[in-house]
Amino acid sequence: MSVERPQSLAWRILSQFGLSARLLLLTILFVMIAEVLIYVPSIANFRQTWLNDRIAAAQIAAMVLDAAPEESLPEDLELRLLQGVGAQAIALRGGGRRSLLAISDVPPEVSKSIDLRDAKWIDLVSDAFDTLFNPADKPIRVIGHGMGVDFVEIILDQRPLRAAMLDFSRNILLLSLFISLITASLVYLTLQWVIVRPVRRLTGNIAEFSGNPEDASRVIQPTDRADEIGLAEQALARMETTLADELRQKRRLAQLGLAVSKINHELRNMLTTAQLLTDRLERVNDETAQRVAPRLVATLDRAIAFCETTLAYGRATEPLPQRRLIPLAPLIEDLSNLTDLAPEVGIAFKAHVPEDLMVDADKDQLSRVLVNLVRNAVQALSQTGPSQGQPCIDIKASREGNTVTVLVEDNGPGIPERVKADLFTPFQSSAHKGGTGLGLTIAAELIQLHGGMISLDEGEGHTCFRITIPDRASVQETK
Repeated sequence: MSVERPQSLAWRILSQFGLSARLLLLTILFVMIAEVLIYVPSIANFRQTWLNDRIAAAQIAAMVLDAAPEESLPEDLELRLLQGVGAQAIALRGGGRRSLLAISDVPPEVSKSIDLRDAKWIDLVSDAFDTLFNPADKPIRVIGHGMGVDFVEIILDQRPLRAAMLDFSRNILLLSLFISLITASLVYLTLQWVIVRPVRRLTGNIAEFSGNPEDASRVIQPTDRADEIGLAEQALARMETTLADELRQKRRLAQLGLAVSKINHELRNMLTTAQLLTDRLERVNDETAQRVAPRLVATLDRAIAFCETTLAYGRATEPLPQRRLIPLAPLIEDLSNLTDLAPEVGIAFKAHVPEDLMVDADKDQLSRVLVNLVRNAVQALSQTGPSQGQPCIDIKASREGNTVTVLVEDNGPGIPERVKADLFTPFQSSAHKGGTGLGLTIAAELIQLHGGMISLDEGEGHTCFRITIPDRASVQETK
């Protein structure tokens, strides 16, 4: 059977109270502990002082009797002097002689002898508590220093000493309780004002903010405090502001996602109709139509598949790539038609891709990435023009070991510095007018699904994106 430890039980009892009550109780407890530490030497000092006073009174009484003529003293003076001192016998030695005052029934023996002339502090404390809790029935002998004598010795009853020590202890206790209450009240009020109230303000604000975290008016207003409470208020304000902004943005994204899903639903229907119409082009006996129709059908197929994927985005994560080894050159060749988006600019399209270069990738997803990058380059060149020479888009690709690297470069004005920090962040990376800032984000996500990386190669007077796609075998080896 386990026995609960007193410490844990005390802590459980204390934890039932509020913070303010615990502070008050702990303050009273600590003050009382301090008073106990003060009381121990105080009671020992009180006892020593009391006994020294009796030694001094005894010496004065003995000196009075010695100085007065014996025939002029009343018969009961010696008894009255002994009773005034509270002693049953007094003995002095000094100046070569010894004096003795005693009542008729001097006790034959004493319970304890106390020598105050060379008393140690630990002995005084021990004797003091021995007097309080284990008083002797018989008288005690006390020896101390005197004025002009070798020593003064008295025999006295211990009961008056114990009574005086009990009175002193009671007064100390009452004073300690009074000081504890005053100190605890002052500490309680100070802590209540300086700590408890600000902490309650923090916890109250957290509870209120959690009710509607998108409400910016519920963000805590930090005070001018420079201590830890002030730092906590500032940190909480920053956290709540950031959280409120994030939640508002996520709500807007959710609303935007719903709208996009509706748009994609309708767009898919339109593209399906366009696909049916395009199928007829294949039956037209025209050389241009026969050449363009397959590409148009393939483009519409990808657009419809993308719309269906977007509609499934309610879960809206990109599907895992269906990777296989595919030739890269045909994908790059299909991108040349994108320059027709700005025919008036006269953009030259260059491709430096080996015919036998194979890449381990999902054909549709890689095509989406390259289309995004080339379309961005066409839009940049059409809006701002080239930095020098004829507008040009240059795509290079090569293999090094198990990794294929693709460079998509244009001689446009380059990416502005303000955009580079959030280049792959949704709705933040658009550098041209009318852009949504989603193209590079989608491209980065698709390349990451392949275990690769997309980055911007720094340079002046051009923009160059580097894509690296490792083969599946090398990706699995690194995991």
